Amino acid sequence: MQSGLYIVGTPIGNLSDMSPRAVDTLRGCDLVAAEDTRVFAKLASHFDIKTKCVSHHEHNELRVIDGLVEKIKNGASVAVVTDAGMPCISDPGFRLVRAARAAGVSVFVVPGPTAAVSALVLSGFPTDRFTFCGFVDEKKLHDDNKIRHTIIYYESPNRIMATIAAFARVMPERQIAIVREITKIHEDVIIGYPADLMHIEPLRGEIVIVVAPAPDKKMSDDEIREIVNDIAGGNTKSSAAELAARTGISKKEAYKKLLQGK
Repeated sequence: MQSGLYIVGTPIGNLSDMSPRAVDTLRGCDLVAAEDTRVFAKLASHFDIKTKCVSHHEHNELRVIDGLVEKIKNGASVAVVTDAGMPCISDPGFRLVRAARAAGVSVFVVPGPTAAVSALVLSGFPTDRFTFCGFVDEKKLHDDNKIRHTIIYYESPNRIMATIAAFARVMPERQIAIVREITKIHEDVIIGYPADLMHIEPLRGEIVIVVAPAPDKKMSDDEIREIVNDIAGGNTKSSAAELAARTGISKKEAYKKLLQGK
């Protein structure tokens, strides 16, 4: 193999998604830098990859980068992999790529599955413009809500319910798609307004949240009337808050429309 750094994508759940080129690269390179050597060992065993493997993760990345780049400068081919998906996407790798570029060594990409893009296409939300924001940071949600096109987040199952509640407070008028276990047996997509999803059963597995673009105009009276009919019958105050969030009208105006609809 040609000397250089190889950024190799690996499956995000279904081992059948491993490309022949990725297998050949990992078999043929001189060294594999893996986020978790134990996780890579399972992948290597499945595809009969016997290449030497070293650890390269967020906690030791700054310490090992120089050594890896030096090996490449001396003629080695080094592949970098993460536990799943494409390196550098909310995973270690970009600093190593940057260092390799700075050193003038060759960098190659062996594309593979990416959870963020896979969730985006599964959501059915607009794909012409989107922003990936990594893992959800509730403190930054208000700023994130200024992004008016599609947004993508990663989230852990132990935080997902609290995150849905945060979306209901900060961006209640935007639909969200909760995409979980992509490419696995229990792949699932749940779509709705945050307020509608706050009482779903707690979720397990790997989760991606896709947020629909913000409404660019207020709904027509007929569209509002349809939502009024849908949510009327409960507590008027909470229904008014939900109506305001979903339509873009004021809570005072929503309250009036609910009373008119009764």
